[in-house]
Amino acid sequence: MLGRLKAMFDFFKASVPFRLQPAIITTIFLVVMLLLPAPEGLTPKAWALLGIFLTTILAIILKVMPIGVMAMMAMTIVALSQVTATSSRGAIADALGSLSSPLIWLIVVAILISRGLKKTGLGSRMGLIFISLLGKRTIGIGYGLAICELVLAPFTPSNTARGGGIVHPIMRSIATAFDSDPAKGTERKMGTYLSLVNMHANTITSGMFVTATAPNPLVVDYVARVTNQTFHLTWTAWALYMLVPGLVCLLLMPIAISILSPPEVKATPDAVGYAQTALKRMGPLSGKEWVMIGTFAMLLVLWANVPAMIFGPAFTLDPTAVAFLGLFTLIITGTIDWDDVLSEKSAWDTLIWFGALVMMAEQLNETGVIPWFSNLLKNGIVAAGMGWELAATLLVLLFVFSHYFFASTTAHISAMMLAFLTVGVSVVPPDYVIPFLLMMVAGSSIMMTLTHYATGTSPIIFGSGYVPLGTWWRVGFIMCVGELIIYAVLGTTWWRILGLW
Repeated sequence: MLGRLKAMFDFFKASVPFRLQPAIITTIFLVVMLLLPAPEGLTPKAWALLGIFLTTILAIILKVMPIGVMAMMAMTIVALSQVTATSSRGAIADALGSLSSPLIWLIVVAILISRGLKKTGLGSRMGLIFISLLGKRTIGIGYGLAICELVLAPFTPSNTARGGGIVHPIMRSIATAFDSDPAKGTERKMGTYLSLVNMHANTITSGMFVTATAPNPLVVDYVARVTNQTFHLTWTAWALYMLVPGLVCLLLMPIAISILSPPEVKATPDAVGYAQTALKRMGPLSGKEWVMIGTFAMLLVLWANVPAMIFGPAFTLDPTAVAFLGLFTLIITGTIDWDDVLSEKSAWDTLIWFGALVMMAEQLNETGVIPWFSNLLKNGIVAAGMGWELAATLLVLLFVFSHYFFASTTAHISAMMLAFLTVGVSVVPPDYVIPFLLMMVAGSSIMMTLTHYATGTSPIIFGSGYVPLGTWWRVGFIMCVGELIIYAVLGTTWWRILGLW
């Protein structure tokens, strides 16, 4: 009998399009949450919405199915359970409401624009140029990869596409050219080092621009909310505030990793010749590459609000409108075509899962869940009798290191950041709120260094086999602590110079 049941279970497990055991765990979790009575301070509907949200986060962490499917599941349950409204019509309107958000479409359109980097070959060309200039030593190649990340970051809101799709193939081809191959057991020649530089440059640059990774505009929205729109991180402001600490982190990172995980091969004079040969094969800049360069320059000027600075506030353009202008420019010039737009699965996948997470975060706030959790956290801090300095430090550290439990930066930010910001604003004196907020903003990208599943770029680089798991976690933890210290010391000093506190 037991054998037959096991055979049926195995057959069902092999037949369903989802991971059965994680699906059972998440289902049990949801049922338990819904059966538990609502705690004091929350309505039954608000508690049910929290249960749906936490179940979605758990399903994403356990990878029951692709994140887009989990997001669609959440929207369906919200609509059918009517936890946000009194009718099915109102509930489905709430569930789909965030899909029209300019915040989300900024990310979607920017991902579509970044497709042109791959299609035209401009991304690879940029990486090879930096290698040809800096590649005489392995650490120079590391700096070449880091600078490539920095140049691409303002225009590629998918850090996975940038670090995993553009920079990582360049890094792998260079490592292979020097016979550094995990299949041969020679990964430590230079591949381990370059892979770690590839990953950490990706996380550092993700925190330097609003448009460098998908969750950043969500962070902007949360910061504006908790300050009642008095402190809004524009594209220019974000770039300015993160400029000095970000550049210092990027400057020190290749050196730090060369100490933490030194390459066996130090001198690489052949790398310059390799890059130069590859560039010769590519030939001169094509017309479409020039269009990409021109489009990026236009986006940078408009996102930085240069017309408004020159001609007045009437010429201020919404960042999402600017992104659509850039996409339209690429399409009408033939740099990318409509089939490219339709086939860019990551953009449309982002529209669904990001929209669902933003929707639930908004509804949690409207139904009182975020204020309720914030009060619990605040009361705990008050009961502990700690000063505001320790409380602010604890909030930043708890937020950053809780990322060990998340496989999605967006899911983590959606689940926790608004509540942590709300508590911080209530316990930190007004004169010091801005540096606290900016430390939380910095932490939202620094935490991506921690694990091999911390963000979309991580499994791509880790999956290439160059970095052992222990090395990844050890280097990730040390780099995370180091970058937090740089932002806490140098960052706060820079923000003081700028007059922010």
